[in-house]
Amino acid sequence: MSLFIKLIVVISLFHSFLALAKPAAGVKSSTLREETGDQLHETLIFPYVLSTEGMGLVVGVGGMRKGFHQPQMITGATAFAGEESKGLVLGVWDYKVPNSEHIYLSSMGMLGDFPRNRAYTSGQLSIPANTIRPGSNESSSDQFIEAEGVSNWWEIQMEYSLPIGATVDKGMIDYRLQRGLLVSEPSGGLEWNPLKSGSSIVLFRQFNRYLSFESEGQMLDAEVHAFELGFLYDNTDFPVNPSFGSSQYISVSIDPGKWGESTSWSFIEAEASKYISFGATDWARQRILALNAWLAYSPSWQLETDDNDDSRVKDSAPFMEGATLGGFFRMRGFDQNRFHDKAAIYGSVEYRYTLEYNPLEGVQWLQFLNMDWAQLVVFAEAGRVAPEFSSHIFSDIKTDMGLAIRALMAGSIIRFDVAGSEEGISAWVMVGHPF
Repeated sequence: MSLFIKLIVVISLFHSFLALAKPAAGVKSSTLREETGDQLHETLIFPYVLSTEGMGLVVGVGGMRKGFHQPQMITGATAFAGEESKGLVLGVWDYKVPNSEHIYLSSMGMLGDFPRNRAYTSGQLSIPANTIRPGSNESSSDQFIEAEGVSNWWEIQMEYSLPIGATVDKGMIDYRLQRGLLVSEPSGGLEWNPLKSGSSIVLFRQFNRYLSFESEGQMLDAEVHAFELGFLYDNTDFPVNPSFGSSQYISVSIDPGKWGESTSWSFIEAEASKYISFGATDWARQRILALNAWLAYSPSWQLETDDNDDSRVKDSAPFMEGATLGGFFRMRGFDQNRFHDKAAIYGSVEYRYTLEYNPLEGVQWLQFLNMDWAQLVVFAEAGRVAPEFSSHIFSDIKTDMGLAIRALMAGSIIRFDVAGSEEGISAWVMVGHPF
């Protein structure tokens, strides 16, 4: 198969906790850059022009404001339009509820219309006997549906920052940076003890997705109206860009299937990350080894077989939710949501090398980007989806490798990742580290 490059630019270049972020919960914080004195506000405006296989040529602008109304609060928006595509994204993150030091609300949503929505799925159709199901680990990259349609989502979440550890007095942690690196006390990582170190977050999220495919008078759609209950223990020194420590996350998601055309399903996931610092050199301000592992399982997933041995999946999350691999965060060498099944395993390793040299320092006309540092990254990933957890899940593992350029701009990580796999080369522009 010939190599191909697809550039997917995330629709919202303003915060890492958007609809696709992993995990959905995050440490609440305010960040003060010593270069700006006591100013807590950060603003980033990012115009862009791009042409992609799925969107065509589009022109857009994204922006974010950090510290608006409250020190930790972020507002952001982006709009884009082209001959075939158009979209709008709005979001507010980490609004602290009045008269509470520990409860935070976030809400975000998107309306989008695209010429080529793609899904590695058969929808609700039965699969003939002895036929490989689209999206399974053994499936071909040619087994997909592609058509014009909409991609809409919106969600609201509440997070409770537990009054223990680094957030015992208040739910928010104050960080001070010098040239983008932490110079104040780390919030965790020196010992693993939720009562004394790090931040613990309880998450409740209600999220909705709608994706449609319209072709030759026929329409296929996927709909989600689900709830997630999660718990995050982040015991790293600086969650935006960890250099040491660890984090763990576990959650349960349920779609009761009571609204719209969504089906009933359930999903459980567990994730763990570890960060090891190798210190600085004459050429590097940081050298970090980052490790990540993820397990996913859908208890409700059932495979029904009729009298003709034709099979159909029942009570499963749509292809873009649940035990899914491929895309922005996991298995970046493959298409978005390329693999989907009842269970999934995943592991990743990254070596992050933060340069001593800042290429934009002194470039006056680019100072609006507020770039504090640049980082070079090499990474490798391995993962698999399967119809069950068994010894077979460790066979025929999919792998990819890649390189990345990342930068800290206006207090947020902007990353450009390029990964290659047996199915080609993919490039992704995104906000925030993948873990």
